[in-house]
Amino acid sequence: MSDKKQIDTALAICIQEVTEDGSELNVGDEYSFEDISFPHQGFIADTLVNVLGINNIDLRLYYADLPHTRKSVETIINYLSEKLKGKRAAALSNHLKVRQLSPDRWGIKMDAIFRDCFDVGYKHVVFIGSRTPTLKEKMIKLAIRLLKKSDAVFGPTVEGRYYLIGMSGEYHVNLASFDWSSPNIYSEVVDSFREKGLTWTEMEMWYAVEHPEDIEYLVRDINQYRLEGDELSAKETEKVLERLIKRQV
Repeated sequence: MSDKKQIDTALAICIQEVTEDGSELNVGDEYSFEDISFPHQGFIADTLVNVLGINNIDLRLYYADLPHTRKSVETIINYLSEKLKGKRAAALSNHLKVRQLSPDRWGIKMDAIFRDCFDVGYKHVVFIGSRTPTLKEKMIKLAIRLLKKSDAVFGPTVEGRYYLIGMSGEYHVNLASFDWSSPNIYSEVVDSFREKGLTWTEMEMWYAVEHPEDIEYLVRDINQYRLEGDELSAKETEKVLERLIKRQV
């Protein structure tokens, strides 16, 4: 890649399916697959908006080559291309690379993404999923700063999983070798780094939307952002949630 000598850090976003190894996007039993796809598209759009303003990184969006996922990606990119202006619009056009993955289990997709990023020359790779639309720019910037001082950075969730994983220097641990449905997956991955004598930094605990009660976290954070005068973060998620709430009334 022509810019790898100038930009040494990649932020890799992987679109999660409604059901992945050990996790599920569940906003309520009363909603169909089609209903759930709309908030998920909002999550993905907001995740991109959150990070498009970060300087000196390349953005790489990965997704499993499935018809409904491919359509969602096309819809989101086209929507943001028309909506965004200025710095974020330029980043969308110039620094976002979209890549297809073979449909497979979560660990194998993570493995493929880290290997792809390191193979093309990045020295630091931060990986996030698509169920944390409130993960703001400042948190990603912090992860990048921490990663440049250690072999890895981890972002834990309340459930004992991850909302973020970063590796620096090389692909240290084979993530495909883990059972990502394990309730102890966080400690299992950390233990593997420890066994190799690697260093890591842990970020603050956050969340990924996997249960109906996680919507409460979303609403809480969105309300707080608006009180702080932030009208941009999680805006698309807010619109979709408002429509879902109206349906329940």
